[in-house]
Amino acid sequence: MDALLAEIRGCRLCAERFAQTETAHAPRPVVRAQPSATLLIAGQAPGARVHASGKPFTDPSGDRLRDWLGLDAETFYDESRVAILPMGFCFPGYRKGADLPPPAICARTWRTQLMAELPNIRLTLPIGGIAQKWHLGVKTGVTETVAHWRDHLPDAIPLPHPSWRNTAWLKRNPWFGEDLLPLLRSHVQEALR
Repeated sequence: MDALLAEIRGCRLCAERFAQTETAHAPRPVVRAQPSATLLIAGQAPGARVHASGKPFTDPSGDRLRDWLGLDAETFYDESRVAILPMGFCFPGYRKGADLPPPAICARTWRTQLMAELPNIRLTLPIGGIAQKWHLGVKTGVTETVAHWRDHLPDAIPLPHPSWRNTAWLKRNPWFGEDLLPLLRSHVQEALR
């Protein structure tokens, strides 16, 4: 695993692509995992703040996600217990003020190898449509996939992105906070035992 993580952290497959975005930046893969991890957080791609810090979910969406999961920062960032593997390891940049989607080449190049190094995962939390399609094989949109979260138990619980941009979605879907979050916290605790 250490050799694979070192190779990923040195990846420059998208250097030219990132140099052509509004933010014109170099690749900086952000990934955390160890073979002993039992919880997998499969996000989309790091944002600009995470690109700057080099540590996943060091932004308001990370605060919201940790609250959803019922985890403190120490547990959340314990890579021996929690693997954080976005579908794209680098900040993809912006176009017209919005985050670009993660380049598909990242998952094609690295995901299968990484998943093979994580034999102890008990619970996968695919966040957003791209992660849900890869990990769950769904063809539905995020709202429908998350609304049918029970279909994926006990191995996975799909989640919307915890971004502030989804605050309106959370208000339109009160079942998420009322029904899914209490069960999510319980399953997370069970996975980490």
